[in-house]
Amino acid sequence: MIFLSKKPRLKVIDESKTGLNRKFLDTKTGKILTRGQVADNIDDYPDYHIMKKDGKRIIRSNPNKSKKDNLD
Repeated sequence: MIFLSKKPRLKVIDESKTGLNRKFLDTKTGKILTRGQVADNIDDYPDYHIMKKDGKRIIRSNPNKSKKDNLD
């Protein structure tokens, strides 16, 4: 059986000194987006969800058994 690897839709390209993801590359469109832009349009990213921490919307990969598609 052949498994095709699914390239993660979002790639973190900028984070703060504390590790907060600030900018993302949408690997499908090539657009660079802020955390807020991704959060405002989270329905366009079905493999991700939002959690709130310290009043901030945090983009998270949906849980699964693969570490390949986690945000880093």
